[in-house]
Amino acid sequence: MFTWAIITIETISAVALIFLVLLHSGRGGGISDLMGGSMGAAATGSTVVERNLDRITIAVALLFTFATLALDLRLQ
Repeated sequence: MFTWAIITIETISAVALIFLVLLHSGRGGGISDLMGGSMGAAATGSTVVERNLDRITIAVALLFTFATLALDLRLQ
């Protein structure tokens, strides 16, 4: 039962991590430009939305990492 909970957490965090990485604006703008996130080259990466997106992405990446380690230790 506990193993399935870890697998579920890892799967959800993996999908969320893919989605969050795609939301980041890169050099070309990325998917966030399609949603109205483009404010010009001067404001790229310095907005509150970008900083919050960075923080959320890091938190989900840490959750994914810990879930992977927990699953590895559980299955040994």
